[in-house]
Amino acid sequence: MTLQVRISFAIMAALLVLIGWLHLGTLVLTSLFGYFALQKFSVGNRRWLGMSLYVIAVVVMSVGSYQFGKRAYKQLPQIVESTMPHIVEYANQHAIELPVTDYATLKEYVKEHVLAGAKEDLGGFGRAVRRATFEAVSLLIGLFVAASLFLNARWGTDDPTTARDSLYATVVNELGQRFMTFYASFSRVIGAQIIISAINTTLTAVFVLWNHFNFSTVLIALTFICGLLPIVGNVISNTFIVFAAFTISPKLALVALVYLVVIHKLEYFLNSKIIGDRIKNPMWLTLLGIVLGEKLMGVPGMILAPVVLHYIKAEASKAKVAVEAGKA
Repeated sequence: MTLQVRISFAIMAALLVLIGWLHLGTLVLTSLFGYFALQKFSVGNRRWLGMSLYVIAVVVMSVGSYQFGKRAYKQLPQIVESTMPHIVEYANQHAIELPVTDYATLKEYVKEHVLAGAKEDLGGFGRAVRRATFEAVSLLIGLFVAASLFLNARWGTDDPTTARDSLYATVVNELGQRFMTFYASFSRVIGAQIIISAINTTLTAVFVLWNHFNFSTVLIALTFICGLLPIVGNVISNTFIVFAAFTISPKLALVALVYLVVIHKLEYFLNSKIIGDRIKNPMWLTLLGIVLGEKLMGVPGMILAPVVLHYIKAEASKAKVAVEAGKA
């Protein structure tokens, strides 16, 4: 391994540590998603087409995210609130004791057990505002970073004063290889996750619309968004779908649970067929990565965790170990 390669690996490792330490998950994830979209939009290597579709997609997704956020903020609590009477009635009929019997009690329960720390912290609200502002700025910067990398990713090595065989130029060339490997891991993992999430959302949408669920638009959108979160995403979306089914009948809630479990099992099959032998990380390692990613960077960290794991595996798989003489 040459000096330039070792330097590039050291820089890449330091960047990954800084991303987690400085909570830059949103910035990195937005940049990667943006670059991924630009690559897909540039049919026939036509960059003007890619940039045009990219701008349109950003505008459409911004409006759609705002509308979804506004609806979800209003309707998700309504799903829980409307479900509680049905759950309580069902529990009373079957002599089941519940810790929470109404939505007001549930809200107090959440405040007591989840938000107690935030209530004691007088600076919590101010930090939340600053954090939201930071994430919004990171999102905007990530969109511009993706466009800049797409239009020009030469990193100044085309400067006539920089010799091609200089330490700077050779290190940048190796670092570019590290970034391309990382992007390939992102493209492979996230690309497959998007396909699987789309299939899962389509099957869920058929069930939700066929049974005339309330809040169907929010439930379908939530299913796709949560589908991008490995493993835990389905648990979140399925919980709200089963709750919504309970407002219609307990029998439908049971049918919904069975249906969603079947779809979840189908996802394992799709993972093996779509991703195949290219990733093959054990579940315990993926779960550990997701937990660490959430602790460091929240939801963006959960999405990036499988990407980082696959990147480490990809780089380690390419690096050859020197064999001592006589043991070859």
